Parts: sequence; C-alpha cells; structure tokens
Amino acid sequence: MQTITATDVYAEDLTPGLVLELGSHTMTEAEIVDFASQWDPQFFHTDPERAACEGQLGGLIASGLHTLSVYQRLSILARTEFWHVIGGAGLRDVRFRRAVRPGDVLTGRSVVEELTLEPERQRGLAAFAGELTNQHGKPVLQLVMSAYLVSRPA
Repeated sequence: MQTITATDVYAEDLTPGLVLELGSHTMTEAEIVDFASQWDPQFFHTDPERAACEGQLGGLIASGLHTLSVYQRLSILARTEFWHVIGGAGLRDVRFRRAVRPGDVLTGRSVVEELTLEPERQRGLAAFAGELTNQHGKPVLQLVMSAYLVSRPA
C-alpha cells in the first residue's frame, strides 16, 4: 500500500492504486433522526416506532444522503496533509448496499482509481473509488467521486 508522506498534496502526488483509510463513525439514533428531519423527512428515517411497525426494513434506517455525507466527512477529516483541492467534479456509480441503523459503525476507504493531469490548466482530475462498510465488514455504500487538484508549482 502506497502512502503520502508530503505535508502538501498536489495532483501529481496521487497515483492510481493509492489507498486512503478514512477512519470510522458511529451512527446514533438522534443523529439519524436529526439529519432526516431536515433533509429527507420520510417516516422510516424520522420515526423509530412507525419505522418498526410499518417500515419495509424493520426499523429506523439512515437516509442514503446522510450515509453519503458521512463518507464525505470521513474523507476530509482523514487528511493529515493539506490537499490543494480546487473542487469536486462529479459523483457516479453511487450504490447503497445495506441499510444503516443506529449503532452501526461505518468505516471508510478510498482508492485513487484514475488520474488525468492537465498541465496546460495547472491541475489534475482524480477519481476515487470509495466505500463505507459496517462493523461486520459488509459494504453499505460504494461510489466513485472525482475532484480537481492544483498541479505542483514549477
């Protein structure tokens, strides 16, 4: 496994196959309900009793948007170096593989899938294959996220 040792990360520092371990986050019932109440107010995300009785998945589950937000937060907080990010470029192949429930511990991982340098624009486009797994090692989220980074100054 390749690791980054520089204090500053530019586009050229990323190579396909680079693995980034993102750490973990424990989902709480309060967090699931709070997020969904504001951003995805469906009963199976906001009402534990009704979700248990009427929900197709047998109880309260996190919104997929919440799960995606956890992935994004972990990917940012895992950086011990300063990344020269210009901005996100895209999100594709988003797959919600399993329901996320209160008490689940989500652990993230990201692998540089592709890097396209654009020297004329002094930047590079990196694509990251990302995943969150639960405490049982089962995937709950898979995606490919891409972002532009600044090229290393000459």
